[in-house]
Amino acid sequence: MDNLPALPTITGLQLRPEPPDRLLIFFPYHPDNVKRIRAIPGRQWHPQEKAWSIPYTQQALSLLDRYFNQKSVQSFPKPEKRSGAVTNKRWQTLSAEEQAFIAHVEDEMKLRGYSPRTRKAYRNHLLRFWRYYDRELHSLSEDEIRAYLLWLIEEKAISRSYHDQTVSAIKFLYNHVLHRPKAIEKLPRPRREKTLPNVLSRNEVLHILEALTNIKHRALLMVAYSAGLRVSEVARLRLEDIDSDRRLIKVRQGKGQKDRYVPLSAVTLEAMRAYWNAYKPQGWLFPGARVDRHITTRTIQNALAKVRERTGIKKPFTMHTLRHSFATHLLEDGTDLRYVQEFLGHKKPETTMIYTHVTEKDASRIRSPLDNIYAEKGK
Repeated sequence: MDNLPALPTITGLQLRPEPPDRLLIFFPYHPDNVKRIRAIPGRQWHPQEKAWSIPYTQQALSLLDRYFNQKSVQSFPKPEKRSGAVTNKRWQTLSAEEQAFIAHVEDEMKLRGYSPRTRKAYRNHLLRFWRYYDRELHSLSEDEIRAYLLWLIEEKAISRSYHDQTVSAIKFLYNHVLHRPKAIEKLPRPRREKTLPNVLSRNEVLHILEALTNIKHRALLMVAYSAGLRVSEVARLRLEDIDSDRRLIKVRQGKGQKDRYVPLSAVTLEAMRAYWNAYKPQGWLFPGARVDRHITTRTIQNALAKVRERTGIKKPFTMHTLRHSFATHLLEDGTDLRYVQEFLGHKKPETTMIYTHVTEKDASRIRSPLDNIYAEKGK
């Protein structure tokens, strides 16, 4: 190695010759650092050493000196600069490398218009993925990614929905952050479970609404059921979204970042007027503990849990059950499937068609063969 060029001095990098003709390079993880090292021809990642290497040549050393003596990237984003992305308390528990990784992923999601809820879910999935391997994710093979998913399934007993969301987060990482689409192009998704939604009867819905003593909660749940809204959608309604003249409610930026109109029932409108006269809300239709913020989805779910105990209804139900019930009852009343699809904000009619399997309209007309057998016996 006597004829090899002298090593340059570069702040933040540790260089170690690797016989016969390679140079190992150690540096803190940062997306910019990875981009710089990957721009050098002949670079390789070494999982065992958790280091990169380049050919030990004058040409490679010149590129290394040129790329890494640019503006330093060692100052990682501070919590106050990531407002709304990760809480300060959570941010402080992350290492510098994790902060840089999460910040980069967060920025890519923001640029693509991902919702805050999706960004939070993906951050958590990818941070867990990062910590599982604790090494440069760019170097993972497809088999290693599959091994991680199998570990979640077998050791953590994750649900199918959690599994599916993990796959989505990993695909986002390799497609848009690491730019290695080939690593995940054959990554399978779990088969969707074909389950039917729980649906309340009309009498059960009425029982729930009449059991509500809080006028605000009663108005809120009436809006949710009568318009088929998701819990996040009803929580974020504003006063200007209620068009009492046209009997419409405007849902702003629902799932899929789409606006839509849903019907406003006459009974619900009367309940909302009584609520408005009592509470005089401003801005948000249903404000939270602070008037400048909307009610939280957790508060709504807690209110429903309390009324569930009072009604004594044994059938399990949630806020989403009210949405299922709205769609099913519309179809039982003969509403065209296309209108139901539009009201629910579904992209595909196939999603809405699941409710055709739980309606009573046609099933009640069909007589069981057992009834026919006993009817014949009694003649």
